[in-house]
Amino acid sequence: MKPGTITLLKILLSIPAGIGLVYPFFDPTLQGGILGEMRLLGTTGSLLVAAGFLVLVFFYARDLKRVLQRVSPAARQASPDSVWFMFLLPYNFIEDFFIVANVANSLAQEARSNPALAGFRSFGMISGLGWCAAQLVSLIPNLIGSIGGLVAIVLWIWHWQFVRRAGNALVRATAATR
Repeated sequence: MKPGTITLLKILLSIPAGIGLVYPFFDPTLQGGILGEMRLLGTTGSLLVAAGFLVLVFFYARDLKRVLQRVSPAARQASPDSVWFMFLLPYNFIEDFFIVANVANSLAQEARSNPALAGFRSFGMISGLGWCAAQLVSLIPNLIGSIGGLVAIVLWIWHWQFVRRAGNALVRATAATR
């Protein structure tokens, strides 16, 4: 598929995510989902949680970028700066799948020639795509959305730990060759 076609597909798929993101604002009777939890915290609490979450997303994206930078250019499936699309709402809900897949595929490609990754059995595809999917489910404004949000957070932390382990393995390998 051509890059322009893929981008158009991502944009089109982002439309339902955007609707899911704003729909609860138009129907205050809906309970659950991420907005349900945010309502429980009130305005100040919600703003603090949102700001804290964005700070964590920044550090996660920075770790993803660093991993992609440490992978040889020939093994990279995407530019390291592409991870910053995680901040582009609602596009990020779809783009996150591609970011995770690009990082996992880059690490898998790098593992073919870099013994630093030889001990890894997987490259984060399952936990990464899992948190992306659960993040979409979290937009459902009911108990299923709330459970999806919790699952997304657990899988996101699991994936982030993997990314940090892979990044540290690449750093140690680089330091050992100096």
